[in-house]
Amino acid sequence: MYTPHVKAVMFDIGGVVLRSPFIAIAEYESEKNIPPNYLNVSITSRGSSGAWQRFERGEVPLLEFYPAFSHELSDTTNGNMWYTEYCKRKRIPCPQLPKELEIDGRELFGRMMRSATSYDSHILTAIKKLRAIGRWRIIALTNNFGGHDTSPEIPEAELQFLGWQDGPIPKHLRELFDDFYDSSAVGLRKPEPGFYLYACKESGVNPDQVIFLDDIGMNLKTAKHLGMMTIHAPIGGTLETVKQLEGYLGIDLGSIATAEGHSKGVKL
Repeated sequence: MYTPHVKAVMFDIGGVVLRSPFIAIAEYESEKNIPPNYLNVSITSRGSSGAWQRFERGEVPLLEFYPAFSHELSDTTNGNMWYTEYCKRKRIPCPQLPKELEIDGRELFGRMMRSATSYDSHILTAIKKLRAIGRWRIIALTNNFGGHDTSPEIPEAELQFLGWQDGPIPKHLRELFDDFYDSSAVGLRKPEPGFYLYACKESGVNPDQVIFLDDIGMNLKTAKHLGMMTIHAPIGGTLETVKQLEGYLGIDLGSIATAEGHSKGVKL
């Protein structure tokens, strides 16, 4: 459906523009014989007070985040309760749950960061086409860690371990966008409505003039509630995502004729 009133396209970064860091969590769970999505459920169920959420808002420095993240993910009392509820919601059989866990938060976070370094080829091509046309403001809205970029307590070796040699948000990534809103710099994160509204205000657009792309349902739900048009970008399904965006904008974004998405990503 063509939407001529649109003034901006807003992209999530990890899981849309770049490979999702949560793929590394799934691989970690498989290696450690942890039920699928167990750690993701534990992270999200902590709510706004969780270590992950506070780190994304820039409230906790990296070296304090590691032990807090480890402790929370190793908490099987809450983790098992939350995962049991998750299985009931999804109407799936609940597997045998771990009696105890010793999750190394630093190791897991490092894997997540190092794995999320490939551009999605379809989305990258679309962004470049949009910029060349110049009719829409191109915005990034990301739960990310750029606010920790200049933190003096992070040793150079730790930056190397995380793959942050050029910082959490490399210059070539920022330069794809007219405006770049990072949760750790703003102090707000998705799906908090204030983060979306802050980005719209700073970019000079109304929510109903924005198309928002994200890979996470709860983030899309907030955007839709605020009046944005939304497009889900599932892992491996970004060719179809770009086709939907083409339909909204009424243009050809030069979609690459392969549906392999992230697996054909371009390294940073």
